[in-house]
Amino acid sequence: MFMSFLSLAKRKTLPIMLACGLLSSATTSPAQDVPQYTATISAATNPLSTRGIVTSPNYLASQAGLEILRKGGTAVDAAIATASTLAVVYPQMCTLGGDNFWLIYNAKTGELKALNASGRSGEKATIDFYKSKGVSKIPSRGYLAANTVPGVVSGWGAAYEYSKGNMKSSLRWKDLLASAIDYADKGFPVSTSLAFWSKINTNPADSEFRNLQRFDAFRKTYLHADGSPYTVGQVMRLPELAGTLRQLADKGSKEFYTGDIAKRIVADLQTNGGLLTLSDFAAHKADWVKPIYADYRGYKAANFPPNTQGMASLEILNVLNNFDIKAMGEGTADYYHAIIEATKEAFADRDKYLSDPDFVKIPLDYLLSAQHGKEQAARIRMDKAAEKVTPLDPKGDTIWLGVVDSEGNAVSLIQSIYHDFGSGIVAGGTGVLLQNRGSFFSLDPNHVNHLEPRKRTFHTLNPAMLLKNGKPFLVYGTMGGEGQPQTQAAIVTRVVDFGMTPQEAISAPRWLYGRTWGAASNDLKLEGRISKNVVDELQRRGHPVRSVEDYTDTMGHAGAILVDQASGVLQGATDPRGDGLAAAY
Repeated sequence: MFMSFLSLAKRKTLPIMLACGLLSSATTSPAQDVPQYTATISAATNPLSTRGIVTSPNYLASQAGLEILRKGGTAVDAAIATASTLAVVYPQMCTLGGDNFWLIYNAKTGELKALNASGRSGEKATIDFYKSKGVSKIPSRGYLAANTVPGVVSGWGAAYEYSKGNMKSSLRWKDLLASAIDYADKGFPVSTSLAFWSKINTNPADSEFRNLQRFDAFRKTYLHADGSPYTVGQVMRLPELAGTLRQLADKGSKEFYTGDIAKRIVADLQTNGGLLTLSDFAAHKADWVKPIYADYRGYKAANFPPNTQGMASLEILNVLNNFDIKAMGEGTADYYHAIIEATKEAFADRDKYLSDPDFVKIPLDYLLSAQHGKEQAARIRMDKAAEKVTPLDPKGDTIWLGVVDSEGNAVSLIQSIYHDFGSGIVAGGTGVLLQNRGSFFSLDPNHVNHLEPRKRTFHTLNPAMLLKNGKPFLVYGTMGGEGQPQTQAAIVTRVVDFGMTPQEAISAPRWLYGRTWGAASNDLKLEGRISKNVVDELQRRGHPVRSVEDYTDTMGHAGAILVDQASGVLQGATDPRGDGLAAAY
């Protein structure tokens, strides 16, 4: 029987645990004497619970979700509480002005549901409009970057209705927003990540991507009166956002789209040359869609369909099915090379096909077939890196969170505003920072992801689950744009092929194949903990290697929850690269 969190066997503590009856000998598997990527065994295995776990990239948000679980809320209820709190305390990555995507497992029905709460472009958003402004691409910041309706609140609302109707939630909608309101109103200490991105985004030398203090409402909301960024531990208060959240708590999620909040956001946008209309907001709704799947080593990997890159995450696993990853050894040059080359194959398909499926035909059945995976694998040379790869650059500053409750319900949720701090526009006295997701639309009419009215753009966001016997085995995901499919592959292979705990899998050194803002070509960023001989070998095979810090959030903030289906034991993990917490009760 496979059980990742008990793979830390042959350690001095294990005989004691067995003698005390704490672990069953039937669930153990051999491993090294000391955890490879965590300082202690406890750090590799905690937390463990049989009742409920929340993991997110911020400690305050995780505890907000845990409080809801303690009150008898469902995994969905806890996810809403966590996500709404993150929209307050983690605004560099997600706000009410962004989008979210949900995978929801209902333990009573055995059904996995997918909820697409991403917004569409406005009715006035056309290529001709932007060309008339004299631009060759949609600006990354400012009012013209905020051209899609924020979907986040519609996702919370639709998920809550599902929780009430299908999971028999007994909690009130306003209960789920209470922590978010409290932190916005009374304040919260600025975390390391928020301080870091606040400093970067007040760089006056970069007016294309940074220098966000140029936007008056942003400066008023997220900076000190003198325009300086908050530092770690300083208390930030968001009174306008608190007021908006109270309106939502009192009147429901529709208030964001048809009520006073929508009116104020649209009035501000239109006053300043923006595109969105009241009709755009009123027309928006979150959509229930079907998850997509791929087999991996006897497990069923579930992910999100287009308009997200979930297809790419599954394609990577589909390709890796054709390699003996375990025999390669974790952390070897062969291991990294195989996943990187599989990533290139998956990204080629993604960049060719991915857009709004209401506007383009995407051959998902073929792309996720075992035959296509074999064809892709056959093109990979283990001695040489593929070179003809067109750089893309789907940036993504995002949060992922996961929840499993005592009934076995599970949520994998991603929420984002695209670039860190999104468009930089805080609209109409609402405290709502708007995303710039629509800036990824192309203004080339021949591009698969070209701008059209009422269209959803290519999204990097893709929440994931690994199913065993039709039930959640691993709930996982990460932030990080290009890095999301790659980090997901790292987590799955390390847990499934190498028997790591979720925490070891996430703490282990990571890599990122792709490019960042302003780069003309792709490179391969490797965390500094990867050994020199491996780095040298990857370089010898033709990879454009660039070493980065030992732990860097360039790699994203990942999280995971492992479910042992025999014992009911849950194990959570969070990323040491972020400000997260895996909390259990």
